[in-house]
Amino acid sequence: MSGPGDVPPEILGRLRPICAELPEAYEEVAWIGVRWRIRARTVAHVYVPDPDRFPVYAEHVTGGEMPAVMTFRAPLEDLLGLTAGGFPFFRAPWGDNVAAVILGEHTDWTEIAELVTDSYREMAPKFLAARVRNSGG
Repeated sequence: MSGPGDVPPEILGRLRPICAELPEAYEEVAWIGVRWRIRARTVAHVYVPDPDRFPVYAEHVTGGEMPAVMTFRAPLEDLLGLTAGGFPFFRAPWGDNVAAVILGEHTDWTEIAELVTDSYREMAPKFLAARVRNSGG
């Protein structure tokens, strides 16, 4: 049984290669979970939240277990489109352009790669963002 903040290794195993493709991005242990950053800006943050401390996550508890969550940045129009459909996406309870996604067996990792790449483009200096390959290319 994992406690709050313990990210399943299979999820880290999926995210690490995605983030390794982002110029100058680096991984670090965060106050909870793991995050990937460019300079001092967070591109993606994955963690298992404590629904008692953060009640916004309580509705996502399944079988007594809280799944892993990843937060990332998205342009507002993309954020609204993602979150309008509901599960697995929702708006994070902070920031104007912060989305969250529940990760698990249902996860489309190609979509996650695109979202993380787009988040990087939102947060990276323009000259680094320009070095990222376009999605699907």
